[in-house]
Amino acid sequence: MQPTLDEDKMKRHLGVLIAVFAASAVQAFAQGYPNKPVHAVITFVPGTSTDIVGRVVMQKLSEYWGQPVIAENRAGAGGAIGSGLVAKAAPDGYTLLIDSSAHAVSPAMYAKLPYDTLKDFIDISPLAAQPNVLVVSSSSGIKTVADFIAEAKAKSGQMNVGSAGIGSGTHLNIEKFKLATGTDVVHIPYKGTPEVITDIFGGRITAYFAPISAVLSSIRDGKLRAIAVSSAKRNSSLPEVPAISESVPGFEFTLWFGLWAPAGTPSQVVNKISTDVRRALGSQDVKERLARLGNDTMIMTPQEFGAFVRREVADYARIIKAAGIKPQ
Repeated sequence: MQPTLDEDKMKRHLGVLIAVFAASAVQAFAQGYPNKPVHAVITFVPGTSTDIVGRVVMQKLSEYWGQPVIAENRAGAGGAIGSGLVAKAAPDGYTLLIDSSAHAVSPAMYAKLPYDTLKDFIDISPLAAQPNVLVVSSSSGIKTVADFIAEAKAKSGQMNVGSAGIGSGTHLNIEKFKLATGTDVVHIPYKGTPEVITDIFGGRITAYFAPISAVLSSIRDGKLRAIAVSSAKRNSSLPEVPAISESVPGFEFTLWFGLWAPAGTPSQVVNKISTDVRRALGSQDVKERLARLGNDTMIMTPQEFGAFVRREVADYARIIKAAGIKPQ
């Protein structure tokens, strides 16, 4: 039996009412967000740059919201373990992901991830970025980027440069520098920054593209010489140290940190979180706390951050392929 015109009209009206009711419910939910504790999963261990930056910003959000923001470190697999947990969480804004640029590295570094980096998350906001700083022993004859390039070419395939591990930001910084300068240095992977610094002091390696927050004290104490920072411009923590781009035009490599939610989180909630993060990053106390560790705040809308993440995914894939790094 075919429905009558009146029945069709009633169904259309019912559909409109359901849509309006659903939109109103989402709007009301967003306006009341958050009305309970929010969980923030941090993909690296306590004390890392990702952990420190994330906690600084989350503490400020907790003040704004009048609700606890509970930070939980779930480290492992270059950030993939924590990311996998958030990808499967309820998309209600009460489980968030704090990760670093490792989020954009993982698709090219791992043959199989328990999530889709670009489909299973909503990009909310970047938090901050810090450069690596090219350091050598204070007794080294290398004093400039030009010196470093000249020695690398004179000792092609012989100069040892350390990293904090295969596929780490410090490793990819080496590979990007090699591509940009046509140099061939020997990559020596370690388990972490302290081991690399020990071997610089011992003369077993020549240089390290170190996270700036990890070596600031050694640079200021005169134990390490800072040659250049990897950001596009000089860093306020080391204003006298040039950027690599001053010698290698266009070169830039930064370690950045961001905030994501599971796919399907209501746009009104995402926009509220993004707005409050931008407010936090603009506050004087947060800016000062992050700057003391060599960080510059990053201000973007969710749409701008999403475009940025996709560019980073493509750039890291290019570097990893050119370097011949095999997915794990």
